[in-house]
Amino acid sequence: MSKHRVVVVGGGFGGLGVVRGLKRADVEVTLIDRTNHHLFQPLLYQVATALLPTGDIAPAFRAILRKQRNAHVLLGEVTGFDTAGKKVLVDLPDGSSRQVGYDTLVVAAGSQDSYFGHDEWAEVAPPMKTLEQAVHLRSRLLRAFEAAAAANDPKQWLSFAVVGAGPTGVELVGQLADLARRALKGQFREIDPRDIRITLLDAVPHVLPPFPEKLRAHTRKKLEQLGITVMTGAMVESIDAEGLTTKDGDRVEARTIIWAAGVQASPLSRKLAEATGAEVDRKGKILVDPADCSVTADVFAIGDMVNLDNLPGIAEPAIQEGHHVAKVIKARLEGRTHKPFKYLDLGTMATISPADAVADIKKLRLSGIIGKVAWAVVHIAFLVGWRNRAAVLVQWGLNIATGRRAQPIILEPMRAKTAK
Repeated sequence: MSKHRVVVVGGGFGGLGVVRGLKRADVEVTLIDRTNHHLFQPLLYQVATALLPTGDIAPAFRAILRKQRNAHVLLGEVTGFDTAGKKVLVDLPDGSSRQVGYDTLVVAAGSQDSYFGHDEWAEVAPPMKTLEQAVHLRSRLLRAFEAAAAANDPKQWLSFAVVGAGPTGVELVGQLADLARRALKGQFREIDPRDIRITLLDAVPHVLPPFPEKLRAHTRKKLEQLGITVMTGAMVESIDAEGLTTKDGDRVEARTIIWAAGVQASPLSRKLAEATGAEVDRKGKILVDPADCSVTADVFAIGDMVNLDNLPGIAEPAIQEGHHVAKVIKARLEGRTHKPFKYLDLGTMATISPADAVADIKKLRLSGIIGKVAWAVVHIAFLVGWRNRAAVLVQWGLNIATGRRAQPIILEPMRAKTAK
């Protein structure tokens, strides 16, 4: 008799949690993902700002699961679901397609950026959701400094804007300020650090909207002390290659613009909903049973692509949902029932600078160096693999001590303009 087949789509926090949670179960697990690595997305901005190498936050699936004998990895793009025939439709790297059969399906396809109906902005204000996008952004940021060093008017290249004042936007501008004024100090002698302009803006009235007022005020004050212009209540009306304009008519000149403002569910959410008859909310998130994250009897969905009691789109809900679904699958195979899913709120946090972070952990409101220590402990704990944890700790220590960055590399070579 063949083993129970579990197919997991997406190797993020939730999907990888399901796979690893079934390590000792009598099942065959197939993990399908478009990339060959698990991405620790909370530190993606540190790749974009040249602080961390890509491999430190993105270990390969096959390396992670090398000792899990019941786990298999399939690199491919899921294009659809045949829930009647219990098959997942996948396009493979060799150009062929395959139907992967399952007995239990778990879809953890994550989310993607939302430009609120202005997808054309993506060309001049790129997002930062994938490792590829972060590496491209790193090159774009470093190229701006190289352009300033070679330009007759450096100031036009030294203007940066980040749209979105949530944790990602705050952490990104903080690291960008450190990169521009400390890490690159002395390397670009042609640049006056006083010419650098960094703007953080959002339509919401506060930075870090989910946080208590005390921590929001602390964050704004510290960002402004870093020389960052903070514009809240500023809705973007238009974006072009030289800057952006708000709905109130304010103009922000910026040759480098980064989008960190909004997300929506992966397109696979709607495809799964169509295949199962499930509902989706206005953000495209699929509605699941809050007791066990199920969509149907043999299909589960977890992470950023689902609406489960309006939990926030951060790592912790996906991790807990993944662990829970693995336990539900094992309980079903053993003929047991399992307790309903209950989310344990471990709080939220965001880093501001190398020596400052804010953390809202139950009744604790932490900031400054204490907040930074709490932030570092949590992020190191959630990283996959001891080698990665050690490497990240070393890079953080070197940055604090010397200001240097591990990866100030532009991968794309300079190309001469083609003569007309």
